[in-house]
Amino acid sequence: MKNNVPEHNPQAEILFQVDNLDCADCALHFEQALADIPGVVEAHVDFMRARLRVIPQNGADVSHAVQAKAQLMGYPVRAANTIGGAASADKSWKSYLKEHRHDLTTALSGLFILLAQSFHWLGAPVWTVNSLFGLAILSGGYYVARSALGSLRATHSLDMNTLMTLAALGAIGIGEWAEGAMVMFLFSLGSSLELYTMNKARNAIGSLVDLSPREAIRLRGGREERLPIESLAVGDTILVRPGERISMDGLIESGNSAVNQAPLTGESVPVEKSAGDRVFAGTLNGQGALSVKVTHLAADNTMARIISMVEEAEAQRAPSQRFVDTFARYYTPVVVAVAASVAIIPALLGLGDWTTWLYRGLVLLVIGCPCALVISTPVSIVSAIARAARLGVLIKGGVYLEELGKIRAIAFDKTGTLTLGQPQVVATQCAQHTLQATTEDCTTCKRLLVTAAAVESRSAHPLAQAVVREATRQGLDWSSDAIDEVQAVSGRGVHGIIGGHRITVGSHSYIHDSQPNSPHDAAFCEAVESAEAAGSTVMVVDCADCGVQGFISVADSLRAGVADVMAQLKNAGIIKTIMLTGDNPTIASLISQQAGIDEFRANLLPSDKVTVVEELIAQYGRVAMVGDGVNDAPALARATVGIAMGAAGSPTALEIADVALMADNLSHLPFAIQLGQRTVRIIKQNIVFALALKAIFLTLAITGVATLWMAVFADVGASLIVILNGMRLLRARPKSN
Repeated sequence: MKNNVPEHNPQAEILFQVDNLDCADCALHFEQALADIPGVVEAHVDFMRARLRVIPQNGADVSHAVQAKAQLMGYPVRAANTIGGAASADKSWKSYLKEHRHDLTTALSGLFILLAQSFHWLGAPVWTVNSLFGLAILSGGYYVARSALGSLRATHSLDMNTLMTLAALGAIGIGEWAEGAMVMFLFSLGSSLELYTMNKARNAIGSLVDLSPREAIRLRGGREERLPIESLAVGDTILVRPGERISMDGLIESGNSAVNQAPLTGESVPVEKSAGDRVFAGTLNGQGALSVKVTHLAADNTMARIISMVEEAEAQRAPSQRFVDTFARYYTPVVVAVAASVAIIPALLGLGDWTTWLYRGLVLLVIGCPCALVISTPVSIVSAIARAARLGVLIKGGVYLEELGKIRAIAFDKTGTLTLGQPQVVATQCAQHTLQATTEDCTTCKRLLVTAAAVESRSAHPLAQAVVREATRQGLDWSSDAIDEVQAVSGRGVHGIIGGHRITVGSHSYIHDSQPNSPHDAAFCEAVESAEAAGSTVMVVDCADCGVQGFISVADSLRAGVADVMAQLKNAGIIKTIMLTGDNPTIASLISQQAGIDEFRANLLPSDKVTVVEELIAQYGRVAMVGDGVNDAPALARATVGIAMGAAGSPTALEIADVALMADNLSHLPFAIQLGQRTVRIIKQNIVFALALKAIFLTLAITGVATLWMAVFADVGASLIVILNGMRLLRARPKSN
């Protein structure tokens, strides 16, 4: 990357797809070479996606220069928007040969080695055998040497291809033709295998893009018209047939169906949808046809935002990756210097012949390749991020994934996070109610509820809407009643005239203050206080002249499965769970007990939540905060990792959090923690394995035990092992409790 670059227009960036990109260390050299092209402000190579982003200066035309430099270095590029187009659909034999030319030269190299070995066993002249080994070196090393030369000319530094080329030439120089041939064959074969395994990882990541259809059926003027989703506008109506994927975010205008939202939220059970419900691009329609009104453009729908954020997350370097990149930057030159010293100094001191020490120096040169080390972290990070996204957990970068694995305490918002966030009526009790009768059996209770609903229907307060919903659920109708003079008293209640009678709905204390002449016996007051002590918000309904008196208990219910989630978090190593709420201590205590939370803090303002999070960080080091809205944003930002839940369809939650649980539940939180822990373990395994193998072969090379082909085999094998080890995260599954 270039530093102190002039300002540029971000809209002018050019995207390319890169071929043959199988080495993370080489990708760094490739990026450096492209950044040095005149007119290029910035170049970024995304190794895991095999994509190149170039920002030209003042709109300069640098495409041809970029393509030429890429071709020179052995990494041909093409415009990203041609992927999946006609060019990729070409199945001719010429296209196949061009696409697999590296594999063919590798196979040819192996064939020449077999022929050379066969001629040697048959007693053929040495020059014949060496000639065949030479052809093996040429065929296996053609693309390697070309990339090495291009990299050396472009960056003036040694990459893996350069080291292997020097090793092969050195082997020829000391007469070790067979060793040189094996170096090139094994390295070329390893590159092909690495490219194959990396493409498998890239395909797993890229499959997110395939979730959204590229076409939709628009309904206009009674006609059906199939067209690209980019042509749709907000307000258009599309038809989604049974069994089809929904192509756009929108609202259902007509139709009923069960929609499988697993690609977006990870929920395994389809969700019933009908008119007025939201649907999201990439989800799968069930058995009913749906007419959907488009609410977001194709580039701005929920799936597009997720894909964009996953791509940005892949481009970020995690702390362990930054460490490895820095280490590799110094490791390779040091090993090359040591190799040169081993090749020259002992022979000069008379400690052995030149051929022996030159050979050992060449072995060290091969060991200087840091590919396995450099690739150890990114393949693990990206595999985990891709897997999490497929299960409805959006992690915005390797740094947050690693931090998830080190979290020791988690703070939870209450309303909308641990609870449903929607108050519900849990009891209706009139003054004459008996214990033997149920609420819905009591005629006076029904009258009480419909009267309260008539008054509360004029209010948008969540508690008022809970009363209206309950009355509607019971089939009660107040539309025939005359409703007049409805007035709200902030924080206390509401009153109005219903059918000529004055009705008051409010807190217990407000009723006493506003209706001093209304009878309130001790038993009724005790019933109200008992309901409040149980964690409910109580709304007393009173009509002094019509005989309606009683109360309605409203509570925010705990989400199903929260207690199981807390138990799983404990099993995952979370030391402390704490609930932060602005609610009163009585309700907070009840909810925390039901949820299995270790501790709670009540009556908190948003700034108070930040203070508590800071206290937890001071005590536990790394703390996650889980919330569901803008109100929790300060605490989410202050926590080590901010986790938003219910982020599907919520742009704000997607933006403010480091991790987003797309489904409206906490069931995937333990999986996210476990995935972070497993990723950290695999990264450590990869780094330790790569470094230990290098250390072992450095020792073996200096002592003369290791051979050139053994060093190449170990280097290639190490790269494949760390790739496959990291790719195990693509199959990670939530652990059952």
